[in-house]
Amino acid sequence: MEQEIINKVANSKLKTIDLEEFYPSGKRIVFDISDWLFEGLILKEKGFRAQVKDHNWEQYKGAYIALTCSSDAIIPSWAYLLLTASLQLHTKKVVVGDLVLLETVIFQEIINNFNVSEYENSPVIIKGCANKPIPQSAYTLLISKLQTVARSIMFGEACSTVPLFKRK
Repeated sequence: MEQEIINKVANSKLKTIDLEEFYPSGKRIVFDISDWLFEGLILKEKGFRAQVKDHNWEQYKGAYIALTCSSDAIIPSWAYLLLTASLQLHTKKVVVGDLVLLETVIFQEIINNFNVSEYENSPVIIKGCANKPIPQSAYTLLISKLQTVARSIMFGEACSTVPLFKRK
């Protein structure tokens, strides 16, 4: 007589959160403004404004943009604001910084809007493996929010977790 295999993890009250499931679609683009500077170093307002006016902003439709300058030029704040004013009409998000900062800002908004009420008094696993670029700060933001409601929080997979928090 064969004994039925019981999946104890599936039958447990454990709730798993996989941040990869929240990863929003859309291209991530680094927009380097050094290409728009005179000799890669000097921002000449008239020429810069002309490039902004003539640029095809439609190509960034639905994208997430990280504005940066790879040269050692000093960029006035208004230049980033002018670019953002044109980009914002087509993109999902614009930040000044690199791709890590962009993902951090995206996930900060996601976690700020994340309803944790269904995790109240529950054991929670924050899934650790991801194929998409989930910033480390997203995990810290998530545990900070969950800690106010969850009974316990673990990190990893159901078969191998690292305990992080347990309510007393």
